[in-house]
Amino acid sequence: MEFDRFSGKTLDEALAAACNAKNAAVEELTYTVVEEKSGFLGLGRTITIEAWAESDIIVFLHDYIQTYFDNAEMDGTVSIELDDTGFYRISVDTNANAVLIGRQGRTLQDFTVLVRSAASAVFKKHIRLMIDVNGYKEERYEKVARMAIRVARDVRRTKVDAVLEPMPADERKAVHNALSDMDDISTKSHGEGPERRIHILYTPGKVSEPAE
Repeated sequence: MEFDRFSGKTLDEALAAACNAKNAAVEELTYTVVEEKSGFLGLGRTITIEAWAESDIIVFLHDYIQTYFDNAEMDGTVSIELDDTGFYRISVDTNANAVLIGRQGRTLQDFTVLVRSAASAVFKKHIRLMIDVNGYKEERYEKVARMAIRVARDVRRTKVDAVLEPMPADERKAVHNALSDMDDISTKSHGEGPERRIHILYTPGKVSEPAE
């Protein structure tokens, strides 16, 4: 992917041109000076930058996923929202949801890693994102949260810690959130990569914080 280029007599002018084109503030831009010409006796000096904003990431993600659908001859539409924490929430509507989700969500998990890696490589920063297909992820979060609550209640009753099966980071977050308000229960994640698991620990005396 080639980033847009902007030029000016000074860096400020080049940045102003980029901000105007992308409808973004300077602090929302990431840029690199790619060319600087001094001109003759200081006349005709120009600076050229490559710049991108969050909107460029959204365009890239949309086009990347849509191209995947087109190449695979699959029907699908893509919508993307950027939340206040810089997390991209991608919703996919497709008739081929079983193919894209896969058994226990494994294919969707691998596809999410592929898209994240591609975007991170292009923009040279870690891109945080989640891809949901026809609402599968929200249903999955509810399912793992209910399961974790059942296990946590057993842990509290038996006072014996438990370890859950490996799950991706977004599902682990759903479990942590579901158990954060449970008295005498705490959670920790251990392991690396696809083998990372949540440990549900009996923690006597741990009291949930009252909601404000």
